Amino acid sequence: MDMVGLTGRVTGTVGPGLVGEVIVRIRGGAEHFLAHPAPGEGRLAVGTVVTVVEYLPPRTVYVMAAYDA
Repeated sequence: MDMVGLTGRVTGTVGPGLVGEVIVRIRGGAEHFLAHPAPGEGRLAVGTVVTVVEYLPPRTVYVMAAYDA
């Protein structure tokens, strides 16, 4: 499964030193993943649209904001 490049939404704050949560549309539904910020990325608040930049099976992703604030 290639998660890199998929978009999702933050459901639990993601940030340096924090393990957050995102929901990503995949396999015809939506699934929750543990999330860490991509290197150089700051805090991502709940509701932020993100892009998956790295996937560590089975349930961990690294994300960055999909749009500039």
